[in-house]
Amino acid sequence: MLNMKQIIAENPILAIMRNVPKEIAIDYAKAISDGGVKFFEVALNSKDALEEIEMLKNYFGENAYIGAGTAITVERAESAVKSGAQFLLAPSTDIDVLSWCAKENVSILPGALTPTDVSTCVRYGFNIIKLFPAGDMPNGYIKSLKGPFDDTDYVAIGGVNKDNISDFFKQGYIGVGLGSNILPKEAVLKRDWALASDYVKSLLQKIKENA
Repeated sequence: MLNMKQIIAENPILAIMRNVPKEIAIDYAKAISDGGVKFFEVALNSKDALEEIEMLKNYFGENAYIGAGTAITVERAESAVKSGAQFLLAPSTDIDVLSWCAKENVSILPGALTPTDVSTCVRYGFNIIKLFPAGDMPNGYIKSLKGPFDDTDYVAIGGVNKDNISDFFKQGYIGVGLGSNILPKEAVLKRDWALASDYVKSLLQKIKENA
């Protein structure tokens, strides 16, 4: 399995690609990578998701981590891995998916919200957990979770944007995920990839300034 904690330490932002048109997927991801983020999720409930995973993996090679999100069934998980996904993400703690990943030695950031969810993730050997929806939870929530589950760490997904990104790290999250908020809409519409890259750099700078 991948060392997800180390990968996230080096890449504190996860770029979530959901419904990004296939014809701009490479340019979109390259703009993000040029901005300094090399940690990607392609949502499996997007059109052309499996093809985009294969495209991105072939394009970046060892220069980025390409994962598959919304892996809510074993069938989806298997298809994603066959297409080249290096890790999986899920919004929940589906036992069949967790069991399959543990058996097949596949890295996953399972989704959790409650102590019971966290306990399930830990039981299957997954201690780096996606807290979803993180933006709806109060400050101090993961500090409370880490009381009994002191060997867990969390990536915040849901409700993260440029204005609040630093707040999640102050709360103790080791990483965050951004979907449509990862790039300015106008930059994508105009295909201004230089502007898009600069925006990603500004996100990383906000994290560094508040470290």
